[in-house]
Amino acid sequence: MVNLGYSNSAYWFKLPLKNGSGLKQQRLLEIGYSVLDYIEVYLVRGTELIEHYRLGDKLDFSERLIQNRHFLIPLAFEAEVSLDVYLRIKTTSSVQLPLTLWEPDEFYQVDQERMMFHGVYFGIALVMIIYNLFVYLATSEKTYLWYVACISCMALFLASLNSITFQYLWPGATWWNDQSIVFFLNGVVVFGSFFSISFLSIHPISERFLNRLISLLGWSGGLLMVLSLFLPYQAIIRPTLYVAMTACIVLILAGSYRWLKGDMSARYFTVAWFALLLGGIVLALNKFTVLPQNLFTENATQIGSAIEIILLSLALADRLYQEKRKALHAQQEALLLEREARMAQEQTLKVQQEANVLLEQRVQERTTELESLNRRLVELSSTDALTGLKNRGYFEESFNNSYVTAFRYQRPIGLLIIDIDFFKRINDEHGHLVGDECLKMVAANLEQVISRPQDLVARYGGEEFVVLLPDTSEAGAIKVAEKLRSRIEQTPFQLVDQTLFLTTSIGVISLIPEAVDKRNEMFDRADEALYKAKRKGRNRVEVVPH
Repeated sequence: MVNLGYSNSAYWFKLPLKNGSGLKQQRLLEIGYSVLDYIEVYLVRGTELIEHYRLGDKLDFSERLIQNRHFLIPLAFEAEVSLDVYLRIKTTSSVQLPLTLWEPDEFYQVDQERMMFHGVYFGIALVMIIYNLFVYLATSEKTYLWYVACISCMALFLASLNSITFQYLWPGATWWNDQSIVFFLNGVVVFGSFFSISFLSIHPISERFLNRLISLLGWSGGLLMVLSLFLPYQAIIRPTLYVAMTACIVLILAGSYRWLKGDMSARYFTVAWFALLLGGIVLALNKFTVLPQNLFTENATQIGSAIEIILLSLALADRLYQEKRKALHAQQEALLLEREARMAQEQTLKVQQEANVLLEQRVQERTTELESLNRRLVELSSTDALTGLKNRGYFEESFNNSYVTAFRYQRPIGLLIIDIDFFKRINDEHGHLVGDECLKMVAANLEQVISRPQDLVARYGGEEFVVLLPDTSEAGAIKVAEKLRSRIEQTPFQLVDQTLFLTTSIGVISLIPEAVDKRNEMFDRADEALYKAKRKGRNRVEVVPH
């Protein structure tokens, strides 16, 4: 991990690599800092220049060697050969160079875990945004609107910092991709400041100093937000970081002040901004190599932000509860003063309140039941009732998506069609109940063998099953098919008076799609291979001929 801070200079780095094994190796070199402007890569073997690549977020996202938010460089190592990688880095952002050399399969597995982590965070942010936006529309309370704007800017800032927006929202807007980081970070300061003034009820007269200090930070963030549209990234990032750090500390102190004054909702507020500040500190210590590089330290700001989003939402809910509680307490005092004169009215109000509580409980119970039934219905609609595997409809949809993905990235996709041999004879001789148990046994064996998360096993109909194998070559698909066939053949099926051994015929196909609309043709060819296996005597695996 290299961290040279902010600099206008260009830096050269050399990474000597050697394949000490006797086999050709494929590797991916990951540069895990996605806001570097210009990266030039030279691959040199001895004195010979092998490849020259240009990368960086100043180039359109489509120009990357591999479509990923980080910079990926494919490397091919011949046996017992050394390879020198020269990197030239020039950027207006901090000069950081976290390098990781991956095996391709390991990288894609780790990257999938990273994206799942990001998905959880942005899911939390989206839920909170939608929920509090509806609360604002229902109450017209501006505090909720400031909160929604603040966490929206926070989510967009982190998405821009991780180049997720560059990959999915504006892959060709290289200028805006840089400026969006400081734009949205300043947006957090602006809306966070006004949210804090509103939430903490900081009075402009009785608490003039604190009100003006937070307002000054908010207007400073607004000015930097506007300037970020005109000034270069390097000129605006430092004042932005100073203002953001100052604002975070001031808001923690303001929340602590309110907490000490007896405002219990402020405890959530204070801890929320402290979590965000702590996340930023952990990330900074990680970048300066004080803390180790792992999923937690690299995403500390995102974790702190998620905690902040949740705690601020809890703070709003707690404040709303406290206000309702105060209003109820005042109402109860008024009722006690007029108790004798308004006994009947009080009794009516009590009955009405109990009825409302009971009605809310029943509505909540009914809503919970309906949500549970809806989830169950969705699960049942995609699951075969007998075997517990995914059904044909779910397979068709997954097959279509995987086929399109394989075509897009020109990756192989494998398909197995499996049919139980002489299944009609089993039904005729032993009855349909035994036949059903045979189907369950075969399904259980399929599930035990097919273990990769991206693979899919489903019941296609009758005694026919299908297995979808993304990123699987023909050799790999045949290996899986033989393993399935052998396992089922060797699994005894015990009846009362005898033991049955089932066999299967399997049709196999694996190809790199040539066109996006030839999915049905691929399935038909696999089906043809299945019937070829049956014609050759069953209990065998046949592959679609090239």
